Amino acid sequence: MNKIFDEAFANHKSGKLTAARDLYEQILKEEPQNHEVWDLLGVLYTQAKQFDKALTCLQKAISIKPSNYYIENIGRMYFEKGDFEKAVEIYEILVKYNPNNYDDIFHLAMSYKNNSQMEQAKETYLKAIKLAPEKTEAYFNLAYLYFNDNDPQGAIKCFKKVLEYKPDDWETTYFLGLAYMQCKNYKDGLRCFEQRLCKQSAILSQEKTYPHLMKEKPIYTGKEDLSDKILYTYYEAGFGDVLMFYRYMEELTSKCKKVIFKPQKELKPLFEENSYGAEFMGLYENEKEMYFDYHLPFLSLPYVLGKTGDDMFIHHDDGYLKPNPQKVKFYKENYFNNDKFKIGIKWQGNSYYDKERILKVEDFFRLFELDGTQFYSCQTFEGSQEFEKIKGKYNVIDLAPTFKDFSYTSGALENLDLVICNDTSLVHLAGAMCKPCWVLLPHVYNWRWHNDLSKCDWYDSVKLFRQPTNGDWKSVFDSVEKELKTLLEK
Repeated sequence: MNKIFDEAFANHKSGKLTAARDLYEQILKEEPQNHEVWDLLGVLYTQAKQFDKALTCLQKAISIKPSNYYIENIGRMYFEKGDFEKAVEIYEILVKYNPNNYDDIFHLAMSYKNNSQMEQAKETYLKAIKLAPEKTEAYFNLAYLYFNDNDPQGAIKCFKKVLEYKPDDWETTYFLGLAYMQCKNYKDGLRCFEQRLCKQSAILSQEKTYPHLMKEKPIYTGKEDLSDKILYTYYEAGFGDVLMFYRYMEELTSKCKKVIFKPQKELKPLFEENSYGAEFMGLYENEKEMYFDYHLPFLSLPYVLGKTGDDMFIHHDDGYLKPNPQKVKFYKENYFNNDKFKIGIKWQGNSYYDKERILKVEDFFRLFELDGTQFYSCQTFEGSQEFEKIKGKYNVIDLAPTFKDFSYTSGALENLDLVICNDTSLVHLAGAMCKPCWVLLPHVYNWRWHNDLSKCDWYDSVKLFRQPTNGDWKSVFDSVEKELKTLLEK
């Protein structure tokens, strides 16, 4: 049996779960009281997300030989299952009988956090840190709770502690950068932000597309004279990030002999209409016909331009993105030829990140009933299917099918009196055009909106509304409805 066990355990460690399961079950047929194998089988079923079987096996192991280790595995099983209330219950019992066990205290803190018991989580992380300050994961997770409390200074202290023990940890450095930037400390924030994963992904993508050029040419650091040089810069991250940082294009082109920029294809037509002297590339253009002296991921622009504080927020009195007049006219004639107050809405952006910022389309319904208004849906891609909930109930015009790219979107926005939407690229487009926009933020919001929500540092035309507590969109829409009624009365 030892040989079978060794083979089963080896399969388990290497991720061959089916083979390991079969061998564990073979052992249990001969040794039904083997508590160690019952426990390992329970752990295996947890890994396989078969939680009912996992619980049966782990409880069997405990019935044969009670052990805190086996109870810990039940706690981990509940955690993996997403039953954080039960996980809390298990780990509270373990910590009560062994108050100096770091692992149990740490996992209790994790369970509290995921069960939305934030104050208990914070206290428990601090206990874990007191027991083992060198185990940096408690500091790292505690930093999230400070972010949750809108306390980036607390997060900064935690991230710095992590870096005392792990000075080369890129992930901690990146998140430290976000905390600095939320406090408007861009001197330190942008330096740390250079550790972002999307920067490395953007460089690797370009190296794959243009292997010879990218290997031959250096990255621009901000120290080199570009007056007689060609700089190639390329997109990273989402539409909103690129739209926001496009404010630096005029300054960049003034420093270079030539700037070549490759944005996302959906942004290219709009930027070509607002080029500031830059040239624009599409995807996979011929490497042999391209030449540059330096290259740069686009979100590094403020860092290499030496921005350190309020100089981040380059403002253009009439906006830095202008719509195409022909498209403005097209939308005016076909969709906006009425005397009502025209409001564009959007409820969802990229749902891969920050699901908390997604709105429900039903939240807008009460606004649709306000007299003197005409609403327009600007919802594209993910979430656009939700428009079906509006059709037949309210007279909302769906513009999304006409948005071939952001140049068309800007033509439509120019005809609007107001945009109301979640934290998405539409905010940045409206702000870049100086169009009035109300952005609806979750309780834990993105770093770029800073701590003082009474104003928007990036765009004079954007107003911020934030959830008072996690998930409370009702209070947000109460405020929006009240302010919109006041605006309509005027």
